[in-house]
Amino acid sequence: MKRRTLLASALLGSVAVPGVAGIGMAGTAQAASPGPSVIRKGSTRLDAQAVYFVSYDGLVNNNSFQKNGLLTYKSYQYAAWYTADRNAVVARRALGKTTWQAVNIGHTLRYNDSHNVISMGVSHLDGRLHLNMDSHSDGFSYVKSTAGLLDDPTGLSWTASHFGAPQSTLDGLALTSQFTYPQFVATPEGRLQLSYRAGVSGNGRNALAEYDGTRWTALGEWTSSTGTYTSEHGSSTARNMYLHGIDYDSNGRMHAFFTWREQNGAVMCSGGGITNHDTGYVYSDDRGRTWRNGAGTVVATTGGSDKVAVTDAGLVIDPLNPDHSLMNQESQATDSAGRPHAIISYVPGRYTQCTTNYVADRTANGRAFHVRKSASGSWQKTEINVPLNSSQRTKLILDKYDNAYAILPYGRIAGASSASGHTDWQVLHDGADLNAFGEVVIDETRIKADNVLSFMYQEKSSGTTPSPLHVIDFALPA
Repeated sequence: MKRRTLLASALLGSVAVPGVAGIGMAGTAQAASPGPSVIRKGSTRLDAQAVYFVSYDGLVNNNSFQKNGLLTYKSYQYAAWYTADRNAVVARRALGKTTWQAVNIGHTLRYNDSHNVISMGVSHLDGRLHLNMDSHSDGFSYVKSTAGLLDDPTGLSWTASHFGAPQSTLDGLALTSQFTYPQFVATPEGRLQLSYRAGVSGNGRNALAEYDGTRWTALGEWTSSTGTYTSEHGSSTARNMYLHGIDYDSNGRMHAFFTWREQNGAVMCSGGGITNHDTGYVYSDDRGRTWRNGAGTVVATTGGSDKVAVTDAGLVIDPLNPDHSLMNQESQATDSAGRPHAIISYVPGRYTQCTTNYVADRTANGRAFHVRKSASGSWQKTEINVPLNSSQRTKLILDKYDNAYAILPYGRIAGASSASGHTDWQVLHDGADLNAFGEVVIDETRIKADNVLSFMYQEKSSGTTPSPLHVIDFALPA
């Protein structure tokens, strides 16, 4: 069975002018949708001294793979982080307000490990806030609020009494002793799902659990760590799939872009690189119970014996060997038509065919790319012509006109118009005034609430000296 399919078409970045009037079917001039733009609305400080340490080239309060460190629900925004004394706190504010209310939820960060992020989710069926935190291939801490707390923010006080004690299970459901990367996602019916990795880097499986408003149920694993991957340098027989995200579109389809990471470094040209390879894509139309490749072929059943494997055909939409320092866990989104989009990044071949220092090479020559599915069903890819100047991740959001925005390291924002086919990427905000460390945490849910791009960032510091943590807001096209 063939391991990969080729990218249908790749577009080089070009310059187009968004917002030009078009001609309707009847021949009458119609105003085109506005192109991408950001207008700074304001900034608030969550914490003057948030915990600060750099590990795995990241911060525990601002690792962009945490879903969600910042979220909006029913006209209130919620943020979670660790303070200088390592306490986990969660705060809320009414949208448009500058005052945050913070409460300590009774957990203390265990290790100086930037993987041990706090992720939040909302179960719409009962109005609870759920938090999963402090895990990297070991146990986790889980906290949930009382029912209805998020449904009645003006009537119920924001106090620690509305949060339960930290647990090491999901209300008694023990998932795995090697737990990492909690990501909450709400189903169209209002249930809450938790995506996570069981196992370790290079030898792990993705899995799902689901909360129905009453109890948690383990749906099981849906990816495989077995099978043989062979590059021009060598082979590997174990790996894990790293998700760029896991999201529902407006039609109820669940989308997931991913990369593979191999356990055996023999697949690389140099020991200084990273074993990530290929960008793949799968989707589910039954709430994550079965998974299909881009052609619609079933490739896995969650909790069953058939799981998404590196040897499955039709998974790869952008082939790339392990020699280019491809980033894992970057970003994805879906547009108004339900089409999937992703940001990936790596060192292009025009710079080298063999990265020898993952961080240094990505910082010097790394570039981000926008990959998306076209109306015709083909995959398209455009380079975002802004140097990364960082080894870290870029986030992706789409506005109500389907314009795309890449929030690059250091809080830089680039945009591309839907009218151009997302080929006219340009810098909209250079982030120079933020003094941001690197990655930022996006509020993926706020854009639909009030048309605002909101993200959390932490100021650069040194050693373990705490630094300010902020949330900044930008108005998107009305």
